[in-house]
Amino acid sequence: MANHKSALKRANQNEIRRIRNKTSKTRVKNAVKQLRSVLAGTADENNHMNLNMAKSIIDKAAKKGVIHKNTAARKISRLSKMANTKS
Repeated sequence: MANHKSALKRANQNEIRRIRNKTSKTRVKNAVKQLRSVLAGTADENNHMNLNMAKSIIDKAAKKGVIHKNTAARKISRLSKMANTKS
């Protein structure tokens, strides 16, 4: 455990950020999982709405720095490719 006052503060900040990032990462994972399950089913007009929602969640996570921008771009690209082959 940290011994100095500054190290204790840093540990607290890291814990707060970890919890905040965890919620964003969970939202991204759930959005991707939900879109994949929808795409695994029948193709319909809601695919694009679900894709846009997933893109938005992924972009927000990248903007906050929770995930790297290239990781976000890769996820969006793969999901878009999957959605376009279903349509």
